[in-house]
Amino acid sequence: MPADTTAAADKADPANPKPDPANKNDASEHNSGMRTIRKVAPYLWPDDMPWVKKRVVLAMIALVFSKLVSVGTPILYRDAVDVLAGEGVPTLALGAIGLTVAYGIARLMNVGFQQLRDAIFARVGQRALRMLALETFEHIHRLSMRYHITRKTGGLSRIIERGVKGVDFLLRFLLFSIGPLVLELVLIGIVLTIMFDVSYLFVVTGTIALYVWFTFAVTEWRVKLRRQMNDQDTDANQKAIDSLLNFETVKYFGAEKREAARYDSAMEGYEAAALKTSYSLAFLNFGQSVIITAGLVGVMVMAAIGVQNGTLTVGDFVMVNAYMIQITMPLNFLGTVYREIRQALVDMGEMFDLLEQPSEVVDAPDAKPLQVKGGRVELDDVHFGYDAARPILKGVSVVAEPGEMVAIVGSTGSGKSTIGRLLFRFYDVGGGALRIDGQDIRDVTQDSLHAAIGVVPQDTVLFNDTIRYNIAYGRDGAIPSEIIEAAKAAQIHEFIEQLPDGYDTTVGERGLKLSGGEKQRVGIARTLLKNPPILLLDEATSALDSETEQDIKDALVRAGEGRTVLTIAHRLSTIAEADRIVVLEQGEIVETGTHEALLAKDGRYAQLWYRQQSDETL
Repeated sequence: MPADTTAAADKADPANPKPDPANKNDASEHNSGMRTIRKVAPYLWPDDMPWVKKRVVLAMIALVFSKLVSVGTPILYRDAVDVLAGEGVPTLALGAIGLTVAYGIARLMNVGFQQLRDAIFARVGQRALRMLALETFEHIHRLSMRYHITRKTGGLSRIIERGVKGVDFLLRFLLFSIGPLVLELVLIGIVLTIMFDVSYLFVVTGTIALYVWFTFAVTEWRVKLRRQMNDQDTDANQKAIDSLLNFETVKYFGAEKREAARYDSAMEGYEAAALKTSYSLAFLNFGQSVIITAGLVGVMVMAAIGVQNGTLTVGDFVMVNAYMIQITMPLNFLGTVYREIRQALVDMGEMFDLLEQPSEVVDAPDAKPLQVKGGRVELDDVHFGYDAARPILKGVSVVAEPGEMVAIVGSTGSGKSTIGRLLFRFYDVGGGALRIDGQDIRDVTQDSLHAAIGVVPQDTVLFNDTIRYNIAYGRDGAIPSEIIEAAKAAQIHEFIEQLPDGYDTTVGERGLKLSGGEKQRVGIARTLLKNPPILLLDEATSALDSETEQDIKDALVRAGEGRTVLTIAHRLSTIAEADRIVVLEQGEIVETGTHEALLAKDGRYAQLWYRQQSDETL
């Protein structure tokens, strides 16, 4: 989406001091940006990295030298003019040409010290940017499944993008624009007071104070406009990404125009907010120009009177003009920098809000690695609900012995897939316990738990990379022969070999270039390469046709050899050979037994079985 890089933003709306739960932009939550600055500061002065501190100090020294040279440069300009005009005595015993050359060298030194400062600090800034981006990325992966199924991918990516850019801007301009500007203004004020009169200092100080007040006041007015613009930008971006991710669905329902209208509606809101922001920016810039011009003319008039009275030389007049221009340029820049810093603080505040989002599932302080001896999985009186007011599992107890295949079946909403999510610890049980080889999974590290469980989901999602990469994702560092062996076991090697690029064939975003059965086989190969002692099949064939299902079923049987297998099934034909079948209804176990025993019992399982058989024969 378009972005107004000169727009201002703040965390508070003076007309509405109550926190805004949707935006979290209120000053009471962000403490006027101080929280953000406190979080960034350790990256610029880390206790465990002396080289960072050394670079910061050297950059500051280069900054001070550049400003000293900058303030002294107009004096050389004055002396050169006075020598040429035959007035006054130059500060340095140099002729007009010598003073002119010295003036040029001083300007060059000023630029040189500034570039040296930037070069020294560059590594510090890039390191801070990289570490913050990495911390945000890692934190997002630590957040719970509950957070990720409710998030908006487009809005989230926008928050991260703006936050990282805000950090980059803050590091470059807060240190090397605001600080240097203040230092330069102080030095120029001292020079004007010593070499001319305190009245010059009063005029300059008054101009700067009025300019800063006006800039801050108008910027506060523009906060609300920028906030609305950000919201519309996020909304439009989210709608665009959501539509593109659902490309096939849009095509199925011929909804291209509907999606375009939906996107355009969001962009219309963005356009309106952006226009208001632009209009207010024009007012701000013109007002700043009026104040600066008035101050410049006032000081120049005072200097002109001094020249007419004979108390000042023409060189003094020129020097005063040079100092005022030197002040004017950074002050004009200050308006943009101030607005950008305010916006950067808002954007970074949103990113730090994300970083402060708590992880719902965390390792216990004394968590130890899971020790898998046989792979016995036990659900002991498990209670769970995504919402406390709506329980899903109501006292479920199931045991899968090492090497067994236990199938969990039931109607939609009975809690089958929830068991798989609890086993992988996407959520913690609300009551009871879930154990592997007698170890409560809440007492072991999540990394070791995840390493012990292989999952083949209903819809295998692949990375937009090669088939080789997607299979190799099962185990970091897998060699080519192991990848091929896993593909053979998943019965997809021959298909891959027939492709023009073989294992180097790209699969497209989310694997859309492959059929459902091909994606499932790649997913099975990936899990086989992982070689886990426990295998979770979460409705792995429910979305496939009968012929493909049989092929996948054979591959899954091979995958389960020598492993404890929990299979969550919708199609009962895929689990007829299971060692034990558990029938769930409304979060409770109603039947348990083998396929033959449950059919003979003529209960709920038999009803489901015969209904499916009848549907398949129609």
